[in-house]
Amino acid sequence: MKLTPEQQAILDGERGEVPAKVMKTLVMYGETFGAETMVPVTGRLGHTVISFGINAMKPVYDLYDRLLEAGMEFRQPFTADPLPLDRNVPSNLLQDLVFRQFMYKQQGRYEDQLRRMGMTSDRDFTCACYFDQVGNIPEKGDVLSWAESSAVSYANSVLGARCNRNSGIIDVFGSAVGYVPCFGLLTDEGRRASWVVEVRTTRRPEAQLLGSAVGMKVMEDVPYIRGLDTWLGTELNADARAYLKDFGAAAASNGAVGLYHVEHLTPEAVEQGEGLILPDAQVYVVDDAELDRVRASYPVMWKDPDAEPKLCFIGCPHLTMEQLADWTKKLEQGLKETGREKVTVPTVFTTAPAVLEEFNRGPYSVRLRKTGVILSYICPLMYMNNPLSKKMPVITNSNKLRTYTSARYYTDGEVLDILTGKEAK
Repeated sequence: MKLTPEQQAILDGERGEVPAKVMKTLVMYGETFGAETMVPVTGRLGHTVISFGINAMKPVYDLYDRLLEAGMEFRQPFTADPLPLDRNVPSNLLQDLVFRQFMYKQQGRYEDQLRRMGMTSDRDFTCACYFDQVGNIPEKGDVLSWAESSAVSYANSVLGARCNRNSGIIDVFGSAVGYVPCFGLLTDEGRRASWVVEVRTTRRPEAQLLGSAVGMKVMEDVPYIRGLDTWLGTELNADARAYLKDFGAAAASNGAVGLYHVEHLTPEAVEQGEGLILPDAQVYVVDDAELDRVRASYPVMWKDPDAEPKLCFIGCPHLTMEQLADWTKKLEQGLKETGREKVTVPTVFTTAPAVLEEFNRGPYSVRLRKTGVILSYICPLMYMNNPLSKKMPVITNSNKLRTYTSARYYTDGEVLDILTGKEAK
């Protein structure tokens, strides 16, 4: 790898032994993927995927202690993924014991480390750091050192920033020294599409279901999506951004998509159009039948497939303000039609702490709570990682949560019917 004099100086130890090791790690990481140079991180803030103090990751916390003890200066503040614990979320005594005494025993230690390393605020634990209320919104063309698959996908695709699908630790290392290896989605060639996805559905496809289909087909490649603007329009308004947030999360978790282009909508597709498509790109047609096929392929992980749901999670990735308001109105209408006052299944809506604060100041908060829904800032996936939670029949509209846990996927409409009593599970 060809390094600049400043980069070489860091590697040679002029800033100290620990920064040299950090730089060496990034160089080795880049060389593994064929990177020939390092480039400056230009985004204002970083984002790290690790936000949970799980015992199994004690070596990570020991490593971060070494960084702090060495007095390493972090070049870039950062936000972090959601916290794993919230007493407002339903759990029994045994679940709490596992959460606090076994799973997340290192939580306090780790949160303290994050603050000392440059965590922006205790309000900034969210997988959707790019929300206006959080403010980690990179500019088009910014080079980032982020992890969190859904956030990387959104930054690359919707915002036009540049970031590879980094792992935890690598994301913090890049923020620490201010450089990342240049390969993959940081390069012009790496951002070109090797798949063309033709959306030919007769109705607006579920974001989570379409994302799942695309992710499982193209895997880590870049898709160029035609026909989706028919349903989303050509303006990146709040509705389109929320849809692409959920679509990208499903594509990133059901496959490994770090960047997608939507014709006539996402920034690079608007600027470059079909020039983004590689000459030998493959074609994938998504129609109603294909979505039905993908949906039917999902396994049911419950011990009793016919069990009644005991819990519902909505908000993986975290919900936007507009989504919270929309769900409130739909639940109110559905409950009115069935003559009920509260949802039939204990339900948790998750969002960023800053969004939660703003939502609680508005009129929809009281209305939503009247339906029995619980609002939280946690990561549903961290809740479901508890072995006792895995045994519960949990439902969700998130294809990310479905992929990583035993939660069972239902479309938004199906979830609404279950929660309002229109239709049994």
